[in-house]
Amino acid sequence: MRIVIGSDHFGYQLKEDLKTYLRELGHDPVDLGCQDPNEPVDYPDVAIAVSQEIARGEFSRGILICGTGIGMAMVANKIPGVRAAVCHDPYSAERARKSNDAQVMALGSQVIGSMLGRQLIDHWLASEFAGGRSQAKVDKIKKLDQVQKGG
Repeated sequence: MRIVIGSDHFGYQLKEDLKTYLRELGHDPVDLGCQDPNEPVDYPDVAIAVSQEIARGEFSRGILICGTGIGMAMVANKIPGVRAAVCHDPYSAERARKSNDAQVMALGSQVIGSMLGRQLIDHWLASEFAGGRSQAKVDKIKKLDQVQKGG
């Protein structure tokens, strides 16, 4: 699976740990985020870069990390075609995929630690969109994306 990841300086350490974990799982994550935790990076810049790659279809999944995950998710959801969810527990990580078809998971480094971050990745990567009753809701989100794009 092609996975893109990025963080601001607050999320740098968690991002580095999760990249290692993703490699252990057999993935080769591409990092578009902060490369030096001592150099401040504005989270919108990272969220835009990662989300645009998802919207273009270059990657099937993306992971964004800042202090809370909230700012990253807010920005990612401004990019048409991207559905991002803040996940801080296994259930939300699973449901983000199964119910909402979220391609982007946003995490808060000041909210979760590495162990929980790894568990969230496990649940998120193991889950696929279930369709069913959720399909019509996701279709409405996709339609809104088209309206926002002007089409």
